[in-house]
Amino acid sequence: MLKLHRAVLAVSLCALSAAPALAQNEAELRDFFEGKSVRVKIDMPGTQEGIDVYPDARRPIDMSQYSQRLKSYGVAVHDGDTVMVTRVRVKDKLIEFQLAGGGYGTFGDDTSTSVYVPSVPKTQREKDLEREVRNEPDRDRKRRLQRELDDLRSAREREDARNRARASSASEAKRERIAADRLHSGSRFNIRYDEGVPPGLGPDGVMRALDQYVEFPFAAAQEAAPPPDTRPSFNPTALRKGMSLADVEAVLGKADRTAQRKEGAVTVTTAFYTAGDQVISADFIEGVLVKYTISSK
Repeated sequence: MLKLHRAVLAVSLCALSAAPALAQNEAELRDFFEGKSVRVKIDMPGTQEGIDVYPDARRPIDMSQYSQRLKSYGVAVHDGDTVMVTRVRVKDKLIEFQLAGGGYGTFGDDTSTSVYVPSVPKTQREKDLEREVRNEPDRDRKRRLQRELDDLRSAREREDARNRARASSASEAKRERIAADRLHSGSRFNIRYDEGVPPGLGPDGVMRALDQYVEFPFAAAQEAAPPPDTRPSFNPTALRKGMSLADVEAVLGKADRTAQRKEGAVTVTTAFYTAGDQVISADFIEGVLVKYTISSK
């Protein structure tokens, strides 16, 4: 019994420790992907079932299942379309990568194609006649009552037939509406891991998993963009002779390059800085600013 309790406790602790990790993964992935546009390289079915991708498998997509979903639900996102990543969700063994709404069939979507119309109920007169026919001893009167009852039943059956025809037409119209809605509700990739979502999986891992099926232009643009200039803005009046090297760097940031020369027994260090369209040359002796010049690039 003690061993059982220990085993249950161990499983519970693992589950508790996994939850924050999944939440952290999801927060990072949502920040990186959501609201960005991607280009798909495969037709995607118009359903929240989307496309299942198994990154660790020899064949990441079950083509039979994929083909069946396309046939059943139509194509909502076409090969070559550029769409927005609308949501990323991380679950225990799954990452949902939702595009342009995530696919028809999510919470709130009406997926039933049937329209129900109840049968026309018996009138009180029909119920009374059924009772009177059963109990009437007079044959002639019983026949008259039966004819009236048959007429009422026929009228009710005709109304039922009309209602069924209306329901059939309404169901067909609903099927057409849902089929059209499916084509405008996006789709998704379900990235599945048999052993669970790898701990610490970041945007690079998701992009590798979907590399055959999705292009990420925004990620390439981020990599190509030069790093931002973090040097402080330059105010020429902030420089003055006698400032220490640290004080100058507080104004101009680190030097782009330095050079040294001898003037007699003194070593002069010249530091070169760039601020906007200006180049500053500053001479230091033993870490103290003794001369500076400012020129345009």
